[in-house]
Amino acid sequence: MKSKILLCRLFRYPPFPFCLLFFTFSFLFISSCTKKTEPAPAFHATPYTIQMPLHFPRELNIPADNPMTVEGIILGRYLFYDGRLSGRPGPDSLMSCSTCHIQTHSFVCGIDHPIFTGGRPHGLTGIPTAHYMLPMINLVWTNHGYLWNGMVAADNQQAGYCNIEDVVGLVIGMPQEIHGDTNRTKAMIQQIKGYPELFNKAFGTSIVTEKNIARAIAQFVRTLISADSKFDRFMQGKVQLSGSELSGYVLFMTEQGGDCFHCHGGDGNPLFTTNLFYNNGKDAVFTDPYDRFSITGSASDIGAYKAPTLRNLVFTAPYMHDGRFKTLDEVIDFYSSGLVWSPSISPLMHHIATGGVRLTPFQKADLKAFLMTFTDSTYVTNPAFSRPSKMPDE
Repeated sequence: MKSKILLCRLFRYPPFPFCLLFFTFSFLFISSCTKKTEPAPAFHATPYTIQMPLHFPRELNIPADNPMTVEGIILGRYLFYDGRLSGRPGPDSLMSCSTCHIQTHSFVCGIDHPIFTGGRPHGLTGIPTAHYMLPMINLVWTNHGYLWNGMVAADNQQAGYCNIEDVVGLVIGMPQEIHGDTNRTKAMIQQIKGYPELFNKAFGTSIVTEKNIARAIAQFVRTLISADSKFDRFMQGKVQLSGSELSGYVLFMTEQGGDCFHCHGGDGNPLFTTNLFYNNGKDAVFTDPYDRFSITGSASDIGAYKAPTLRNLVFTAPYMHDGRFKTLDEVIDFYSSGLVWSPSISPLMHHIATGGVRLTPFQKADLKAFLMTFTDSTYVTNPAFSRPSKMPDE
């Protein structure tokens, strides 16, 4: 009887060491069941900082959701030059971005392109683009819309086209451009050895997406900076301009001279464009359905187009949205005596009443000499902008 009572007391009131052992094991068991999984380390690509050239604007157009990274730029450069972006096999097959955007021509196709006669590009379908090409120079400073009519712009969000990333998406799919299928493009890039790893390094995922294709190419395009022309070195006090170049500078910067600065940047603007849109007096009758008016609906924008940069003019013929001028001399002659009035003519075309600025042959030569100081030969030979020596699977 006593032994039974003792046994019951033992289990009802266990000695202290037994209690401690019991609760310790219970705590460890419960803790092991409720322990949270450690979060995976955060993804971090290597930040890339654009080296701001002297005398250049400080405001850059870099979207918050696509910061510049070393890995993103590397990937974007591969994709820019890869013909398989069209969703078709073969890295050198038509078409890639570089099929039309050729470095030696400041990333336009150029008037001597072996496929695009006279500098007018077209897609795999043979359908020509709506306009000739704008040079792909210093686009990271563009804040007022891309393309000749500014269709891709932050203030055109209703259409869904806001930045360079959206231009890439349009180019891949449009029949006048690459004429690819985004699903086929994603599948093609996904299966190419090396690309999944590059996407993982750039964006933290090896899954190829249309969004990240566009992000990578946009990052590469934003590195295409021209800042080493003779005029840049003149502004930095490194070289002097010749007498003819200085005379052309005066003509460029005065209303009674060439009157160029209103649209192409005054006060030493190194971009040589305001990136705004003007009816510059090319026509009196307008039949192009893709002018600035097609975007804004404002009557003042009929016949208006972006003022392109004047950098590297020697490489970027033909000129104007329709490529009507094949030489720089033709352009200068047009502004001198070929302007045409229309109700939507830009108010900045101060010499429309006389058909142009009426330059003498000597003034034309001086103005051309000054425009040639915008030539940046290092831009068209920079190896960082060229086709990689090997593609990811080579």
